[in-house]
Amino acid sequence: MKTYSKKPGIESSRTVNCPCCGSAFSFHRNYYSYSSFSYVKCRKCSLVFQNPQPLFEDLSKRYDDEYFRYEIANEKKFLNLMLKGLDDIGFGKLDFSATGKSVLDIGCATGELLFYLKERGWETAGVEICSEAAEFGNRERKVNISDMPLEKNSFNDKSFSFIHASHLIEHLNEPDFFLKEVYRLLKPGGFFAVVTPNIDGFQSRLFKERWRSAIADHMFLFSRKTLIKMAENCGFKALKTATWGGLAEGTAPRIVKKAADKLVKLTGSGDVVIVLFIKK
Repeated sequence: MKTYSKKPGIESSRTVNCPCCGSAFSFHRNYYSYSSFSYVKCRKCSLVFQNPQPLFEDLSKRYDDEYFRYEIANEKKFLNLMLKGLDDIGFGKLDFSATGKSVLDIGCATGELLFYLKERGWETAGVEICSEAAEFGNRERKVNISDMPLEKNSFNDKSFSFIHASHLIEHLNEPDFFLKEVYRLLKPGGFFAVVTPNIDGFQSRLFKERWRSAIADHMFLFSRKTLIKMAENCGFKALKTATWGGLAEGTAPRIVKKAADKLVKLTGSGDVVIVLFIKK
């Protein structure tokens, strides 16, 4: 399955400080370098990110009808991957008796996960800036998806017992502000699950600049360490992590891929990482 990446047009950009530790100058420049963008690596905390970055006004235009068609074509596969990730962190065993079962899925695409949870008794809400995907989810899934950025919605403090964000945080210009907003929206004792490509994984180390997640649409490339550090700076406590993905489909014989997938899961070196946080 191909990672979605839209070739950017003419965009405005700006330089940024490290949102994890605040560093403004201490970077390994051109850590990954391409014709139209490049990544730096922070010398202080090791976070890898594009610098400079396109402005949100331009970045958001990439999530258009082409992106919607990509999500529609893959929504069943993506749902299965999300459910497997949630199973890896023991989602089914989490205790929501004190907080109730209200979920916000941020970057929810067509609302497949929300529909799945709604059928199991959850109160659901979603955020998806691709208006075509949000409209489809509202019409076909009846799960209440907003097409505005998270911070522009009028969600009240402590509104949700569970917040989920799969393959979203790496697309954002300001992941630190995003995490603070999630913290505000989460009920005390509530849980937050975040999924993102893992730059400490086997595939990243093997392919380096040719890694499939080092693409123009990904502003940040997190490791388990940098993701947890940034979230803890915002008040979260990490409870559990898991990784998966040894070799991409079609890059090796099936028996080799199966062995690699099993090995990286055991060693925590998978291509994708999920972290379960709790609001203390």
